[in-house]
Amino acid sequence: MPTNNHDIVKPLDQKLAKILAGSYQPSDFIIADAKDADMSVGVMAPAPFPGKEIGAIGPGVYRTRQDYLGHMRTLINQGDIDIMLTSASNGELLSENPEQLKNATLAVRANDSTDIWNPRGSDYAGSMSRPFNTANLARVQKFCDLVLYSMTFNNDVDADLKTLSDYREFRLKSADLGVRHFLEVFNPNSPRDLKREDFGSYVNDSIIRALAGVTSAERPIFLKVAYNGGRHLQELAEHDSTLVVGLLGGSSGTTRDTFELLARGEQSGARVALFGRKIQRAESQTDIVRLMRPVIEGELTPSEAVKAYHECLASQEISPQRPLKADLELTDPELLGE
Repeated sequence: MPTNNHDIVKPLDQKLAKILAGSYQPSDFIIADAKDADMSVGVMAPAPFPGKEIGAIGPGVYRTRQDYLGHMRTLINQGDIDIMLTSASNGELLSENPEQLKNATLAVRANDSTDIWNPRGSDYAGSMSRPFNTANLARVQKFCDLVLYSMTFNNDVDADLKTLSDYREFRLKSADLGVRHFLEVFNPNSPRDLKREDFGSYVNDSIIRALAGVTSAERPIFLKVAYNGGRHLQELAEHDSTLVVGLLGGSSGTTRDTFELLARGEQSGARVALFGRKIQRAESQTDIVRLMRPVIEGELTPSEAVKAYHECLASQEISPQRPLKADLELTDPELLGE
């Protein structure tokens, strides 16, 4: 399989090969850090400094772009992540040090549809998703051969047709350029005549229907979907053994939410986790990522991992955002509903 450094077979490719061959073990689970939030929330992407609130205004509230890049490099060097997902501008800077990327695969967000636009004071995310892409794929291809493409279906024939038409054009161009992609399918953000309890089955059917006419040369190497409960995830994962299913992280939530989502997702058939806010807004990004693998492999329960995480914070004299008791609580509605 191709990689960013074409002469190196990276852990991502090795793990995908095992998963697709039917020889998956929990050690083959793929962990990705989604640090592409600058294409969504702008200045707020690197997260606020301790004691500052997300959404606040003014200098000295948020970490800088340089801090953001520093976090990426630190996590890549730590060696626990398989994919670092960034914006094209930040990916270009990371690619200047290919030696640092010998084990982690660089990926770039290829499109930024309107449902991910979340600047302060805006309401774009509440309007029906409209396709758009800022990144120039031909330029991205010069330093990165893996990109993320995202789609949102809303049960609206005109909007969904436009979404699929744009995805088709992207697939044709990426295949011509030799660029691989993974496909993110969000839950409906402005659905027409669609109940919330039907999101899981609607998204599953929409994915399979959208890919049924796509030949292998243009298919995504894996999926990225919201957790709509274990039964929906199991349904999607078991339907087609050639489709590797991954989870998006959603809101930051509690530390228990993070580890519980990993554990339940893996048990339900997910083989990839792409977490953004759950990592970026953690008190210690390195420690929360380091504890993910023991949870996935069953060495720690989610509750034990939360306790271990708080011990790490205490040893470094880092003040937790929540007391341990509160951080052990589940708050994610999908996790609570099972």
